[in-house]
Amino acid sequence: MATFFLIIIYLAFISLGLPDSLLGVAWPIMQTDYNVPFAAAGVVSMTISGGTIISSLLSGMVIKRFGTGKVTFISCLMTAGALVGFSFSPSLVWLCALAIPLGLGAGAVDSGLNNYVALHYKAHHMSWLHCFWGVGATLGPIIMAQFIKDQNSWRNGYFAISIIQFILVILLLLTLPLWDKAAKEVNNNLDHIGEVNESLQKVHPLQIRGVKLALVSFFFYCGTEATMGLWGSSFLVNVKELPAATAAQWVSMYYGGITIGRFITGFITMKVSNKGLIRMGQSIALAGILLIVLPIGTVFSLVGFIMVGLGCAPIFPCMLHETPANFGKEHSQMIMGYQMAFAYIGGTFLPPILGFIASKTTIGIFPFFVLFYIVAMLIGSERVNVFMKKENDNRHMERFKYSQTEIE
Repeated sequence: MATFFLIIIYLAFISLGLPDSLLGVAWPIMQTDYNVPFAAAGVVSMTISGGTIISSLLSGMVIKRFGTGKVTFISCLMTAGALVGFSFSPSLVWLCALAIPLGLGAGAVDSGLNNYVALHYKAHHMSWLHCFWGVGATLGPIIMAQFIKDQNSWRNGYFAISIIQFILVILLLLTLPLWDKAAKEVNNNLDHIGEVNESLQKVHPLQIRGVKLALVSFFFYCGTEATMGLWGSSFLVNVKELPAATAAQWVSMYYGGITIGRFITGFITMKVSNKGLIRMGQSIALAGILLIVLPIGTVFSLVGFIMVGLGCAPIFPCMLHETPANFGKEHSQMIMGYQMAFAYIGGTFLPPILGFIASKTTIGIFPFFVLFYIVAMLIGSERVNVFMKKENDNRHMERFKYSQTEIE
């Protein structure tokens, strides 16, 4: 039964990733069809992300009331319906309106299934869960690129993705009775977590050394990932002068790098520490964006896209996994919430900011912004490591003094 549910959850995360990368890939053609400003994609993206933030904040209460299965079913139904709406949308206003249920549905699925896996499955499944999100994020641009290439129709691409979503909705509907059997166990665990949080009401985690810098790292990590996905295709079309379909395929390769990297990370974590994997990922991402920044040819830029994806792969799950080790188990639950919030905020606001500035200047600034994001993330995480090393050294010193006192 546990394996069967895991398959359902993995399929749900594939469907969660499918629409995430579509807007940036299709936007060069959508912008022309709607005759709207270049930065309008940022408005749609921000609306989707806003819905995701709201539903994520409310997901704990909603799941406790209705159960993970029902919330996942309703959320996937919302996203499938919104994608159908995208394919028929007559204007930018309609796109923004449909972006609301798309974001609300995605946030609830993301938070609900992450929580369900954390409660019922071993830790390595969490890395592979995000790998399956990458499968969806990789397939999305491939499907869209095919429709753009063969039919010159982004609308049919959105409609095809919605059909895949509706297939999952039917599967979730058929398995709802099985989810309900596990609901009591999930609710009991959620109640226990609530009691732990209640006991920490007087604690101020933001006062812990290194927490604010960790939030900076999450903010810029998601800003990097979202900016690459949203504006990468436009950069390749307008600066590198690639056809829209070809650019879409290379953005798909970027998401493919994230996907393959997270699959491999699940095994590497058995041999390499989280800190080592975070540094490795940031170094690869930094090298990749430098290939895009430097004027050394389109081929190197395309390789850079893949390298940034591979570099991003271990960073997010490993930073999440380091939270209890860095800041203590008694504080990790609250700090984890702050980290997720800042991650969503970074993914929500940094891409539109770039879009707005690019609309006034040129999309050629894209790689320089991403370079700044990666460097800021690297500095934040390394400063956290410095604080944690000092804390560990202090603890060892106190233990040594205590042992010396006992000997005397």
